[in-house]
Amino acid sequence: MSSNKVSFFTCVARRVGRAALALAFTGASALAWAGPDKHHDKMLSLGDSVVFGYITQDGYAYVNADNFLGYPELVGDALRLDATNASCPGETTDGFISSTGLDNGCRPFRAKFPLHENYSSTQLDFALAYLGANRKTKLVTLSLGANDGFLLLAACQGAQDPAVCIQTGLRATLNAVFANLNTILSNLRATGFKGVLMVVNYYSQNYADPGQTGLTMALNQTLAAAAAANGAVVADVFTAFQHAAANPFAAGNTCMAGLLNGNPQNQLTCDVHPSLSGQSLLAKTVKDAYRAARHGHD
Repeated sequence: MSSNKVSFFTCVARRVGRAALALAFTGASALAWAGPDKHHDKMLSLGDSVVFGYITQDGYAYVNADNFLGYPELVGDALRLDATNASCPGETTDGFISSTGLDNGCRPFRAKFPLHENYSSTQLDFALAYLGANRKTKLVTLSLGANDGFLLLAACQGAQDPAVCIQTGLRATLNAVFANLNTILSNLRATGFKGVLMVVNYYSQNYADPGQTGLTMALNQTLAAAAAANGAVVADVFTAFQHAAANPFAAGNTCMAGLLNGNPQNQLTCDVHPSLSGQSLLAKTVKDAYRAARHGHD
């Protein structure tokens, strides 16, 4: 997700009235980093700020990407895979493919601060170069699509009736997400990658809110359709977070379950990004999905 303080799903739910609702890159910098195959099996994680481990308003911490821990590092440790985290906060499905595509903050962020990996290309080009150079890659994860929703929200803020604008534009946004993910996943497979290709879906911030949760489900259904079309598995973070927030205290609220970072403006509410316990739950979900996929191929 992007670094916006309020999630697309929360804002859309409010404005809808709480209703339910190519390319191989051969640049020297990427190949020099990726390097040839060595002794360890590898994993590559792609996507947005959830993958990056982004924390809102974290001051000078941004000058060193090692200050941010995402689920890829946790998964790599658990599975004994060398993890490469190429994510970018604010990345959209369009910007992932094209350096001139629609963007929700990735390009401004990387112009000022380092990512976990140093590359000047698009994220897709980096991924293709990485897979071409690292044939021992066993797992590729992709978390992408939420920032496309943020852009729809921004486009509708000045409309005469934002709710109608969002309702009208939602289908086109989801269609674009599907088309872009289909391009991304098919190109990743075209490198000859034979490992587990995984799409990691999104959680709802409040499962007790049917409007917000319905919008999250609509995005996740689109992600699942793209995954199915390309032989990818889905790590069902939506259900994992739902179960974790189902205790009497949280009552479905992901924030009150301690799975999200506190909002810098109001510590009684949450930012959209996972806390350390949220990243740990993401990592467990990805790890379990990977093991299930490997077992299914045995």
